[in-house]
Amino acid sequence: MKKKLLILILLISIVGLFLYSINRNKVNKNLLTLYGNIEIRQVDLGFRVEGIIAKMLVEEGDQVKKGQLIASLDDTTYKANYDKSVAEVQTNKVTSANASTLYQRNIPLCADTTTSKQDCDNILTAKNATKSSLNASIAASRTAKKNLDDTRIYAPAEGIIMTRVQEPGAPVLPAQSVYTMAKSKPVWVRAYIPESNLANVKYGMKANILTDSINPKTGKHREYTGWVGYISPVAEFTPKTVQTSDLRTDLVYRVRIYIYEIDEYLRQGMPVTINLDLTSKEVRK
Repeated sequence: MKKKLLILILLISIVGLFLYSINRNKVNKNLLTLYGNIEIRQVDLGFRVEGIIAKMLVEEGDQVKKGQLIASLDDTTYKANYDKSVAEVQTNKVTSANASTLYQRNIPLCADTTTSKQDCDNILTAKNATKSSLNASIAASRTAKKNLDDTRIYAPAEGIIMTRVQEPGAPVLPAQSVYTMAKSKPVWVRAYIPESNLANVKYGMKANILTDSINPKTGKHREYTGWVGYISPVAEFTPKTVQTSDLRTDLVYRVRIYIYEIDEYLRQGMPVTINLDLTSKEVRK
């Protein structure tokens, strides 16, 4: 009796596993699973002009807002140059105005030859020369103002400071990196689609993204929603860093899957799992 019961249990188990396998295969045909990594845009920040760093106002890991002052140079020389350029503009304005007034007064005298042609030519030349000097000084003043403004670094976007490269007192050259910042938006997943599934994936297709980390509140993997925002038109061989169920020598197409709602738990290079429902007709407009 016991032997028959064991055989019956074994048969039921086999049938159950068979049915589960069939059902799983049906689901897998409609579900494309990809593996990828989080990508976040990074930017190196530096001064456009050279100088000595006066202040470094943020640390690694600090959140910064767009337009926030994060570093400055000693601007003593640049401020003096700007003040000098402003004074030169004022001087040239007066000189140019006097030359223009002199020219206007002598137009009638030049027309009736009361004033010699040589003197008239000299007056016109002086007018034009002082006007050119004024324009040159205005341009120089704008450059001096730009140089003064560029002794400060402002965050170009909202983000996180990843690396603080320099310290106050350090001399820096133009464009030398001072900070490396990761932008908060956009955040996307870099993944690869096998050539056999390329025709089943569309732009705007909804994607379900799972990280390896567990949310302590739910006890489940952190889950995000995204959409397919880019599909490479060029095939390439599977990168060595990408784990797929197919051979690494298969051709794949790189895709970019943007994430709707992002948070502080998404980090550069984080591995994630992407599920695409191939039967879904929901497409992001």
